[in-house]
Order: sequence, then C-alpha cells, then structure tokens
Amino acid sequence: MTNSTLKTPAQDAKHTPMMQQYLRLKAENPDILLFYRMGDFYELFYDDAKKASQLLDISLTKRGQSAGEPIPMAGVPFHSVEGYLAKLVQLGESVAICEQIGDPATSKGPVERKVVRIVTPGTVTDEALLPERIDNLIAAIYEHEGKFGYATLDVTSGRFQLSEPETEEAMAAELQRTSPKELLFPEDFVSVQLMESRKGNRRRPVWEFESDTARQQLNQQFGTKDLTGFGVENALRGLCAAGCLIQYVKDTQRTALPHIRSLTYDRQDDSVILDASTRRNLEITQNLSGGNDNTLASILDYCATPMGSRMLKRWLHQPMRSRPELNQRLDSIEEMIASGTFADLQPILKQVGDIERILARLALRSARPRDLARLRFALHQLPDLSVTMKSLTQPHLKALAQDCLPVDNVCEILESAIIDNPPVVIRDGGVIAPGYNTELDEWRDLASGATEYLEKLEIEERERHGIDTLKVGYNNVHGFYIQVSRGQSHLVPPHYIRRQTLKNAERYIIPELKEHEDKVLNSKSKALALEKQLWEQLFDQLLPELERLQKLAEALSQLDVLQTLAERADALQYCRPELTEEPGIEINAGRHPVVEQVLDEPFISNPISLNPDRRMLIITGPNMGGKSTYMRQTALITLLAHIGSYVPADFARIGSVDRIFTRIGASDDLASGRSTFMVEMTETANILHNATERSLVLMDEIGRGTSTYDGLSLAWASAEWLASQIGALTLFATHYFELTELPGLLPNLVNVHLDAIEHGEDIAFMHSVQDGAANKSYGLAVAGLAGVPKAVINNARKKLSQLEHQSGREELPTGKEPTKTDRTEQQLSLIPVQSNVELALEQIEPDNLTPRQALEELYRLKHLLQS
Repeated sequence: MTNSTLKTPAQDAKHTPMMQQYLRLKAENPDILLFYRMGDFYELFYDDAKKASQLLDISLTKRGQSAGEPIPMAGVPFHSVEGYLAKLVQLGESVAICEQIGDPATSKGPVERKVVRIVTPGTVTDEALLPERIDNLIAAIYEHEGKFGYATLDVTSGRFQLSEPETEEAMAAELQRTSPKELLFPEDFVSVQLMESRKGNRRRPVWEFESDTARQQLNQQFGTKDLTGFGVENALRGLCAAGCLIQYVKDTQRTALPHIRSLTYDRQDDSVILDASTRRNLEITQNLSGGNDNTLASILDYCATPMGSRMLKRWLHQPMRSRPELNQRLDSIEEMIASGTFADLQPILKQVGDIERILARLALRSARPRDLARLRFALHQLPDLSVTMKSLTQPHLKALAQDCLPVDNVCEILESAIIDNPPVVIRDGGVIAPGYNTELDEWRDLASGATEYLEKLEIEERERHGIDTLKVGYNNVHGFYIQVSRGQSHLVPPHYIRRQTLKNAERYIIPELKEHEDKVLNSKSKALALEKQLWEQLFDQLLPELERLQKLAEALSQLDVLQTLAERADALQYCRPELTEEPGIEINAGRHPVVEQVLDEPFISNPISLNPDRRMLIITGPNMGGKSTYMRQTALITLLAHIGSYVPADFARIGSVDRIFTRIGASDDLASGRSTFMVEMTETANILHNATERSLVLMDEIGRGTSTYDGLSLAWASAEWLASQIGALTLFATHYFELTELPGLLPNLVNVHLDAIEHGEDIAFMHSVQDGAANKSYGLAVAGLAGVPKAVINNARKKLSQLEHQSGREELPTGKEPTKTDRTEQQLSLIPVQSNVELALEQIEPDNLTPRQALEELYRLKHLLQS
C-alpha cells in the first residue's frame, strides 16, 4: 500500500466505514499482506491487491469507490486459503489473517474484525504450509564488536536454542546448517553480506535486541526470575537474539506458547564443526545442484515418521564428540540388529505419524479435529510398541521404552470426545462424539428433527379433541403446524391460532408447538456454539499433558532414527565403528555411502590409514580415477561415526575429530564479485587459519585456478603449512607431481595414488588406492573419453612431447614406478638452493665490522656475484 493511502483521521473520514476499518487494521500491519475476511472470501485492497494478483496469479479488479476513487481489489476463497498461503510463504511473504469476530446480527455498521494471527515463513504450523521432513526454523541474529549472537526456534516443536559464533565464517556456517526460513536482524546490523541471496530476512527495531528487554521477554515466557537454570545467563549476545525472536513469535501467533518451555545453549565444543563449504561439498542433505537426490540423507533416510526424518537430518548436520552418547547409540543399533527388532518397530512407528507438529498446533490452540483424531490413533499404537520393546536390554533403549509407555488418560479423553472420522474443521460442527455431553446431544436431537415429540403431540391432540383428521407437520416456509380437514374445523378448540388456509384444510399453531418450533430452529446454532465451547474446553483438558506428550514425541523420533540406522546398517552391510580418543582414522575396505548405491558396477572399496605417523596423504592419479570419491568417503565415514551410526566399511577405528574441512571444487561467486580462484583461496585461508591437529582436512587440487607456477607454489606452501605447523589429518589430492617430493622432505607424510591402465587409446580406471606416487596424469586419455576430437588429441600429444623436451621432462614407461631421482629430474624443485653470495651474507655480522672491513666485504660480495 502506498503511503498516500494511510493518512490523517480527517482524510480517513472520507472513506466508507468498511474501508475505514480496513485502513485502520492495515496501518497496524503496514509491511505485510492483509487478508481481510468478507463473507466467503479473504479480500486484499490497494497495493496489497496488486502485489497478491502478481504473486498468486489471481484477478485484479476494481469495485466501488472510497474517498472518490475506485478500490483495487483481489480475493481468495476462505475454504481454499491454505493453498494460497503456502505459495506466499514459499515466496518468503508474510500474511496477516483478519477475521470477523463480531455478530453480524447485532452489529451496527461493519462487523468487528481483528487480526487473529500472522502467518510468516518461519512461524507457520499449518500442515498444508509446511515441508513435512525438513525443520522449519525462524532465527534472529545479533552482532556486537564483530562477534555474533544467534537464536533459532522451531515453532512446530518448541525447540529453542542459542549460540554465540565468534567469527563471520562461524556465523555463515550456522546459517548454512540451520537454513532458517525467516531471519530477524536489527536495523543497525553491520555484516549484511551474511544475508545475501536469502529469502525471509526481516529488519527489526534495535530496541527489540536490548539485553534487558530480552531477559524480560524470556523470563515472562518461561515463568522464571532469571535464566541461570538454562545455563544461558552469561550468553549476552545470544540472549539479545533470543529475546527478539520470542517477542516476534508472540506478536505473530497472538496466543500463548506453552510448548516453548526452555532455552538451550548450543555449544561448539560438543560438536564436530562443519563450515558452510564442507556441508555443501559433502552433499549431506542437498546436492551441488541444489536438489535432494544422491545425498547422504537420501541414502539413510528410511524413517517411518516425518519427525524422525527431521531428527536424522539434525544429527547429520551436527555430529557430536561425546563418546559415551555415541556409544549409547551404537549399542542401541547393535541390539536392534542382533534381535531384528528394527523390522518390528518400523510398521508400528509408521502408524504414529507426525505427532510432534500436532502437539505444537495443540499448544497454539490451532489444532484441527483430524489432528486430534491422528493423535488418538498414534496413542493407540503405544501398547504394541511397549510389547515389541519389552525384550530389549540396552539401557538407552529401555529409557526410550519408558518414555513411550501408553498415555491412557489422554487416550480416554480423545476417545470419548472425538468421533471416529471427524470433519476437517470445527466450523460446521459434527466433531464431538455422541454421549460426551448430554446438553449437546439434546440440541442435536432437536436439530436433526426428532419426530418422537411430534408423534406424541399428534396422538394427544386427536384424542383430547376427537379430531381424527388432525396431523402435526412441518415445512420450511411456515415451520411447524397442526393441520385439520375443512370438514372437522368446527371441532378445533378456541386456543388454536390459524396460521394458513388451504383448499381442503386449515393449519393452526398452539403455544406449546410454537415453543417447540423456536427450540428446534435455534437448536442447530446452539448445538454448534456449544460444540465449539466444548472443543475449546478439550484444549484446556489436554494442555496439562503437553510436556508428557512432547517427551513422548522426542522418544518416538529418536527410536525411529535408531531403527532406521539399524535397518540401513543391516541392508547395506555397514560395520560398527570403534571410537577412540587418540587422533587417527583407520578404515578397511571403506566405501562411499552414496556412490556405491548409484553405480551399476560393483564399488571398489579402499583402505585408509591416518595416524600420528601418517598425518598427510599426498594423493595423485588420473582425473576420474576416484581421488575425490576416496577423500569424500573418508569424511562421510568419519561424520557417520560421529552421529553414532554404523559406517560403510569392513572395519573402522575413528579417533575424535573436532572439525571437518573440505576444499573440493569451486565455481565463480559472481554475485559477490569473487572469481573461482578467489573462492578457492578464501576456503583455503579458512582451513589454514582454523584447522587443528584434531581436524580432518580434505584438500583437492589447490592452485588449479591460476597459472602453473603460482598454483604449484601455493599448493606446496599450503601442504607444508598443514603438515609442519598444524599437523591436521589431511588428504591432499593434486595433479602437481612436484608435491610427491614432500614426503621425502617432511616427516609423517605419505604418497598414495589411484592407478589406471592404458591400452592403445583406451584407458581403464582401477579405482584402487596404492602406495607411492602416480607415474602420469592420463589427462589426454581422459580428454579422449570426454569426446574431444581425435585431431585435437593428436595435436595435444605433439605439444606435450615438445613441452617435455623443452623442460627436460620425459614420461616414464607405463607401469614403471618413478624413482626419487627420476622425479627430481622431471620436476621443478621448489626448495630454494642458496647461492655463494647468500651464504657469504649469512656469515657477515654488520655490527662487528669497521668501515674499512665493510667496504672489503662489499668488494668480495661483488666479486662472488660476478663469478
């Protein structure tokens, strides 16, 4: 809406009463679309109508006039509004829902209306508006002196967390991990580049992020005096973000939030840290094309429930370092596999469905009748679940079984209150079960036109007055009546009041029948009003059980994830990893969990050994030989071990890892003005600054985005820094054969390669890892496979031979392992050899020289330089 639409009270008076009401409500929600209820439609006016017509592809019309001008108008039917809301939410838009709350029969002027809720991308709870198997988070970000506070809330589960990233890189990684649908930030936020290319960014007033305001809001939400009990009292930046977030959610939901009852500190120390680049390169839940196919989650996610699926993705994006908790999960999976329990649990859990989100709607009092019917059906599965889990002995599984015990009192309430197949909404009634409330049953009997009373009245009146043609009837125009034939009308008593004259009969009404008529005609509306009242009372009965039910949903979700990981381990022949505190990774016959599932031919498994004596592997071999697959599978196996999952290998011993870094592939980031090489170097810098000796680092083709010597120099220096200064567990893949000299110059480095065999112009990739360096790159053979014309390949061979001759390099015969001397002769040495002048300079101590001695040394150095 343009600013000119919202003017002074004097100008407002020029509008019709209806538009005055609309403009007043719109002024309270200036930045979002207002769905204004009028009869069977939600209408939008002025600029809202123009915007909605474009976003929703609906007709823009003009109807009537207000303040002397036609009113642009667009509308959507109220009964199909969810589809339109879903589209707007996906586009990052927010919508204020304005309903009629007054009674049209008693209203003078426009019926009273008010905004009952605001639907935003991060706070939606309606089933139709939510992605089923992905968390729907809203977040707030706060910055102070270059450090950040970050809070996330899942309104559909009540999960409320804060963290305090210390750097912009860490903050970017958190945004990548959580992917909030809506992000609140203060008006004076500095690091706006973090929000580039994001939908759902919401600017908020600075005062909403003040620490005192934040504490007040949070204490009010949790009913506490302070926040010490949550362990967040000193997280000042995080609290500033969390306070704004809870205030925003309260403002949009317009109701209490009883399911949000705690705030947890998400500490980096407890997790294996994955930066944004690593999450992208490992394709955990999203592939490099932005889709969901061929990702780690797509292979593992066979969860029976949507809430289990969401939990599994949270685990994958936040691997942990707590060995006791990881072993607890592994013990649970082991017992499920040994006993075959996972196969029995899956069909039971499938019947449970998504009770986590049903409970959120229950807490917000927006649950629909079918939500409660589904909750009832889910609770009916608990006895079978208890029987299935009775034989399990692992302590963690027993604790989960205890949390999944039947909730009989809730079941009884729902069984007695809700009919078997309720309608979608409470609006038209027919939800509360017969027998639940006596008064409701009476009103319903009247509304359904119960004939017992009418038959009894007819018999009594016939006998009392001796009129054998007397009948009691009903029609839609005249209501109830007593009909007497014209021939017996003289027998009608004086208190009968004539209502209608027909050709052969007269119709009458009596006070008793009139009273019954009034009762029947009002019974439907009274039954509906009473049913809505009983529906609200049902929420009051169920809300005290909310905490217990949320605990149940959490336990069912975790049980679902564990049975899924057990099923995957059994079906895909994964092994249990051995977790150790000592740094190192030992894997026998490791496999890439995704690639092995999409290949038509058998996957070639490979070992890996990283330990204090083998901290870096320099990996060489041809393009398409499998270097990237080998590196990624190592990272994915390590990640799976740190969520407590079995891994694709015959044996795995995984030491504690604090971070996983990947520098694999790159593309231009044109929106930020960064070239491929700039992206590559930015990611490399992040690794060199932040990796530790407990980190797992994957470096693939460093330096390929620039000239050969520059790239080679950077690759050499980066590898040397990682090996000598950091000591991280590193897989360093390269086409620069010069780097294979490093293991001879630095301790704890080893050469390995993936081999290939040439036969004429054909090439066969072996995909198996061997010790030692590769003897050639097979680049021209791969180019031939890609379809480069043979004439170009032949020309390239000639040029290659010419270049090798010029540089004194000759390729070794296929299959011959290069010796150290061979490689030294072939390669450009990057180790600088000191000249005589440099050696002489090193020995000179200028402070100890007389002027004459200094002059003599200068002549000597000049003589050395000339010679």
